[in-house]
Amino acid sequence: MIEQALEIPVAGTTTQAFLFRPGEGDYPGVLFLTDVWGIRPANIAMARRLAEKGFAVLLPNCFFRYARNAPDGFQPEDEDEQNRVIQQLFAVLPPPQQASDGAAYVDFLLNQPGVKPGKVGVVGHCFTGQIGLRIAAAVPDKVAAVASFHGGWLAIDGPDSPHLLLPRITARLYFGHADKDSLMPQAWIDRLEAALRDWRGAFQSEVYKGAQHGWTVPGRGVYNELQAERAFEKEVELFDATLK
Repeated sequence: MIEQALEIPVAGTTTQAFLFRPGEGDYPGVLFLTDVWGIRPANIAMARRLAEKGFAVLLPNCFFRYARNAPDGFQPEDEDEQNRVIQQLFAVLPPPQQASDGAAYVDFLLNQPGVKPGKVGVVGHCFTGQIGLRIAAAVPDKVAAVASFHGGWLAIDGPDSPHLLLPRITARLYFGHADKDSLMPQAWIDRLEAALRDWRGAFQSEVYKGAQHGWTVPGRGVYNELQAERAFEKEVELFDATLK
């Protein structure tokens, strides 16, 4: 495994990132976006495991306007403080910023040695599920597939809802929803799936029974190993089919 710590130029500044490749040679690129709590050992291991399946995986700090990488991410222990920090993290990434930052990550990844030219895949978790859709809409010629796991706010009311971007997207899409997720309730799942059917692109959307919001990340209290393994298989299946 080849692992690099890098700095990505973004909007006149830089953000920290890690790039994982299985070894020498060229591999299809995948952009791995963490949940809202940022880069920490658990999702570094997730990105590394995906790279072992034959991909060059870029793991950026999406929340660099809030803070540089912290060893254990951005989540404070105090619950009241958690809510305050979440609002700050959301504030640094309004929809236009999500799209422009994401496009910069894609270009950076495609220009790295050992990354195959053409298109990349994107996987988002929680808040970054919607970022994956915004990237696919911003640079449709460079994104072959997007996977969203326990993505939140994907089909809300209002003009900035991610599902409204579907007409601009050409990528194959996969959505793995958490069961009884307050950040993506069944009514929003229904709205998303209706929009996906009207879109007529290639997609799969399913609910992981018994899985709570955030179930894919090891070490969290909501981690569900059985469903996380199934999610990983779906992720690899999607990128194998679209990037190799």
